[in-house]
Order: sequence, then C-alpha cells, then structure tokens
Amino acid sequence: MTLFKRPRNRLSRWIAVLLLAGAAALPVHAATPLDHIIAVVNDEIITRQELSRRYREVQQNLARQNTPLPPRAALETQLLERMVTELALQQHARSTGIRVDAVQVERALQRIAAQNQLDLVGLAIALEREGQSLDSMRATIRNELLIARARERDVDNRIAISDAEIEGYLQTQAQQGTETEYDFSHILVSVPENASPEQIQARRARAEDILAQLAAGADFAQLSASYSDAPNALQGGAFGWRSGGKMPALFVEALKPLKSGEVAPLLKSGNGFHILKLNDKRGLDATLSVTQTHARHILIKTNELVSEADARQRLLQLKERIDNGVQFDELARLHSEDASASKGGDLGWVNPGDTVPDFENAMNALKPGEVSVPIQSPFGWHLIQVLERRAQDVTQERQKFLARQAIRERKAEEAFQDWVRQIRDSAYVELRPLD
Repeated sequence: MTLFKRPRNRLSRWIAVLLLAGAAALPVHAATPLDHIIAVVNDEIITRQELSRRYREVQQNLARQNTPLPPRAALETQLLERMVTELALQQHARSTGIRVDAVQVERALQRIAAQNQLDLVGLAIALEREGQSLDSMRATIRNELLIARARERDVDNRIAISDAEIEGYLQTQAQQGTETEYDFSHILVSVPENASPEQIQARRARAEDILAQLAAGADFAQLSASYSDAPNALQGGAFGWRSGGKMPALFVEALKPLKSGEVAPLLKSGNGFHILKLNDKRGLDATLSVTQTHARHILIKTNELVSEADARQRLLQLKERIDNGVQFDELARLHSEDASASKGGDLGWVNPGDTVPDFENAMNALKPGEVSVPIQSPFGWHLIQVLERRAQDVTQERQKFLARQAIRERKAEEAFQDWVRQIRDSAYVELRPLD
C-alpha cells in the first residue's frame, strides 16, 4: 500500500461503434421460422433479423448525421463482416476466462444514462423511440466490455516503449514543428497593394503605436476593434486554437518563444503588419510550470486492533510532542507505518495530483514548517509537515509523457488490428445467402 495514487489503466475501448446498441449473438437453436441463418461463427450464428436490426440502426444514425446512405447491399455486406468479427472476439474473450458480471453491466448502463442526464426509466424510453430496449443495450455493453478487457490483456498490457523511441519521437516532432497548438489573437494593419514607401511607413507607424499602447497596458480586444483590418477585428482578433501545421510559418516562429499573455514583436508580410498576442499554447513544446511541495508525514493505519479513534489519538499525542520540540523525522522513523518511515517520513518533491485528494488538500493548506492536525485518507491517518515549496518547470517530463502516450496509442492500434485479424482468421466462419 502506498500514499501515492497508482496509475490507472484506462479501459481501452474497441473500434468506434456505429450504433448505440446491437443484438447479442443467439445460440443455433434460436432462429425463428420467419428468420434464417446468414452466418455461422464457430458454434454460434448470426440471423437475418439481427442484420436487419443493425442495418436500421445504422440507417437512423447516418440520417441524423445527414450522411448519404450507401447502397443497401454494400452496407449489409460491411455490417455482416463487422458482426462476424465482433462475435469471434467475444468468443475468444469468453473462452480465455474473461467474465463480465451483471453488476458491471448495470454500472456502465447507469453511467450512460447519467451522461445523457437521464435515469434508467428515461433511458429506456429514449431507446424505445429508437426501436431498441434496455436488454439489447445490456447485451451490447456486456459484449463491448468482453472485447475491451481481452484487448487490454492481450494487446495494451504488452506494449513496450523504449527511451530511444521517445527521444526519436520528440526529435521528429521538433523538426516538424506541427505538434503545438496556439490560442492567439491578431491585429492586422493592412498595406495596400503597390503602396508607396510613404504609405508603408505610415502604416508601420500606426502598427508601432498600437504596440506601444499594448505595452502600456491597453486592452488587446479593444485595440483590435478600433484599428485592426482583419475580418475578426470586432471579435477582439481572437483566432482560438490553431495547430502549428495550419498556420503561416511567420506566425509560428513569432509565437514559439512567447509565454501566455505576451505580445510578439511587429511582423511584416505581404498583407501588411501583424501584431500577435499569445493567449495559451499546448503541445510538446508548451512550457509547463507547477508548484511542487516538499513534504513528510507520519501514517498510522487502522485495522481490527487499531480503531479510527485510536489512530487519531496517537497522532494527536505525536503532534503535541512535535509542538514541544521533538523532531518530526525522529517520530516518523519510530511510529510511521508508511514505506517512507526509514527516511523520516520524507516524501520528496510532490507534484499536484501525485497523492490522494484528502492528503493533497490538507498539504496544500499548510505553510512551510507547519504541521497538520490528524488527517484521514483511504490509507489511514496522517500528520503532515510541509518543508518547502517551489515552482518547477516540468516541460521536459510532460513532453516525454505525451510522447510515450502517442507512441503507445500508435503501437496499440497497430497491434490491435493484427490481433483482430488473427482471431478472425482462426475462427470457423460460414457465410450464407442474405436472402
């Protein structure tokens, strides 16, 4: 057990689903006299009714998106292949020991309802309007969870990324310069085509005067509305977020060295003079500074023999001794039940989000040198002492994190496609006429 939060393995979703819900595969004996089998996948079947239901759902979805519907025969062929692959993956998950219980399905169903600001009754009504049901959605959720967990076990958890790959990725992105996105505002002082030197100088003088007003604290949006010749002048010159690859190189080079709130030196292009203000930026070269806290603590765990009240009382007694001059680290070595006890309870420099919320909130409320009252967290009861704080540039660590994340996603997608193909190819599949 540790005070620090464990990284959570995000449940990897399968390929984007074309519809809200789909039917679970039926056993071979379930075909009705009005239905017929159109595919056999190992020991399970897909029926014509299932494909027709899936077709109607996709048809409705495409109509909502104003997307032209492909020819029915082509779409049905594509949907049937998708259904075959889904069923083969579900069978693989079940045959290799993966189980999804009813409680997990209900929790997922409740999350979907909550995301749509509905309860289960409201969700059932909404589904009924679409010709679906809660039971069909439960089946879809169960099957998606089966596939997602099989993917997580067989694919995602086996992805390895080396330091050399991260360095190579960062070098490539630095050369391309397109990974960073900029939120910026812009004022244009245009120069007429075939302008005389006197006209150019007059326009430059106006642009320099705007820069001077900005330096003196004038409002950028107000100056844009007053002087800018750009189409978005009345919107304060705001461009919103733009990636470096979709901006003029002149703008990118001017914005790169800026910090949020800074204004670039005057730029000249064929259109005239440009004034750029960086509002924010995000991406691999965006500077990120966080407040780190150097802290230490004493942890008393609760169990069958140590109640909540006992743990709190022990810490109150230790705090009284600290207040009377006993060194915090000495008591931590003697009494703390955390792995940090041998270091006098020292946790080193802690970043925001590194510890559980209860601990972090109490730590953030302390001044350097101050010791907390007993604080409860999921791990037990703590005394916390803040030693010092600092603003730390964690840009490099963030760059490596984003690079690792991007490489992992790319590798996982490639490995997933191979995995799906292998399972599909190894399944016994018999396709029959659709009509």
